[in-house]
This record gives sequence, structure tokens and C-alpha cells, in this order.
Amino acid sequence: MANALARRPAFSALSDPTRLQIFEEVARGPISVTDLARGLPVSRPAVSQHLKVLKDAGLVSETAIGTRRIYRIDPRGIGLMRDWLDRYWGCALEALADYIEKEEEKAR
Repeated sequence: MANALARRPAFSALSDPTRLQIFEEVARGPISVTDLARGLPVSRPAVSQHLKVLKDAGLVSETAIGTRRIYRIDPRGIGLMRDWLDRYWGCALEALADYIEKEEEKAR
């Protein structure tokens, strides 16, 4: 399973607890590296490195405003994750329908 997720950079990027926390903060709204670092137990350079991984995975984007970088969620990356998950969601629903049908046949 780990190898399958490693081929999907977004899932791999979110597997780190600190990056997941950073991603969740960015998901609340646009935020600078400085503001992110204030609420985390890691240094500002470490936050920048985590943001680079999230950006490379397509999960966040950045905008330069003067010397500050403002990060926000990149909906394209989230969309790719959802598309991948949706493939399996359909299979899960089909399996559930089959199970219900078999249980109803047993009850007759």
C-alpha cells in the first residue's frame, strides 16, 4: 500500500503529520509562511520546506505579495485526489449493493 501511495504525490505529501497540519491550516484560508510558523512546533525554514513538498504535490499554490508568499489550496490537486478516490468509491458501492442483494435473498 505504501508503494501505491508513493506514486501519488499528494497522498504521500499528506502522510507526514506536520505537512498534514500545515495543509489543514492552509485549507482554512490564504496564509503566509510566517503566520503558519507561529502556530507550529517547527521553524519557519521547516515550514517552507513542508510547503515546497505540498506545492510540488499540487496541493497548494503560492502568490508573491511583496516579499511575502501567501499559500492557498490548489483545487486542481484536490480534484486529482478526489478523482482517484472516486474510482474506488464506485467499487465499494457496488460491493455494498451486492451484499444487500444476497442478504435479501437469504431472508426470503
